[in-house]
Amino acid sequence: MNVVNVTPELMVLCNHIYEYKKGVRNLILFTLANNQVQNAVTRLQRQNIDYILQAVGDNNVNIFFGRRECLEAIRTFVNRPLNKLSPEEDFILGALLGYDVCQQCERFCERKKRTTAS
Repeated sequence: MNVVNVTPELMVLCNHIYEYKKGVRNLILFTLANNQVQNAVTRLQRQNIDYILQAVGDNNVNIFFGRRECLEAIRTFVNRPLNKLSPEEDFILGALLGYDVCQQCERFCERKKRTTAS
């Protein structure tokens, strides 16, 4: 890796990859600018890490990467913007990303109330 070309985003990606390889996290969501995607994908491919790309607006991309089982699960519903996920899908995604389960339960209940009130 050429130190001159290492962007802060690439450094964060490398840390996420390290955490994944050490088993700290099974699924990672990383958002970066379109012009950074090829570098990220190349790094993931070199390390044989499965990933999914999701466009975010015109300038950014979400990269989900990690365990194949996790990616297969989210592939069933991450086909639209994340703010359009149902409360159940949002809960599943948060849990897979390793977010605090109690906070995810609170978020789920709040989102469910808003959904049923509409």
